[in-house]
Amino acid sequence: MARDGWWFVGPSAAVVLAGMSIGLAEGSWGWAVFALGTLASVSFGFFFRDPERTIPADRDVILATADGRIVTVEQTDNGGYRIDTFLSVMDVHVNRAPVGGIVTQSIHRQGRFRAAFHQDAGADNERHDLTIESEYGTVRSAQIAGVLARRIVCRLRRNERVVAGQRIGIIKFGSRAQVLTPPGFETTVSLGDKVRAGETILARCMGHPRAAEVNS
Repeated sequence: MARDGWWFVGPSAAVVLAGMSIGLAEGSWGWAVFALGTLASVSFGFFFRDPERTIPADRDVILATADGRIVTVEQTDNGGYRIDTFLSVMDVHVNRAPVGGIVTQSIHRQGRFRAAFHQDAGADNERHDLTIESEYGTVRSAQIAGVLARRIVCRLRRNERVVAGQRIGIIKFGSRAQVLTPPGFETTVSLGDKVRAGETILARCMGHPRAAEVNS
């Protein structure tokens, strides 16, 4: 379980213990508290789960930063691609680095809390922008809040070195993740695809002169 989850699971577990004590001493209403606390503990534990992932060995790829469903794949003005993933409350919300490299920007931006599946949510909502300088160019990603997401956690800071697939933070509750590829990459996912953070390849470098050399 992600460490952020203990702030939620801990209090609900305390409610479970209190409900059990009251139920043994007072009767039915204490057991109702026990049942509600148990439900909350299990729900929070499920939401904050943090499974291990098998990171692809390829270095010329961009990985999914979040679990969820692809809702946007579109070419940008500079010849790269914008790829957005929608995370439902049932998805793993631990985020991972799309590439390895040096963090050149890590900025939190205030904004609205529109539904994360809305197309304008990426531009309007609260978000944390991350820029990583990789050997294949500059890769930008964002953690974007939704209606229920009121807390974005990104643990990377400027000038830190990051490894592809490394855990970088979490978005608490329903949300959206965005990746902007540099020119020379081709997407490997389509609208509606289900992806897994740190495992699914979103795009592969096709135009960099070292792309074939690195994977030979």
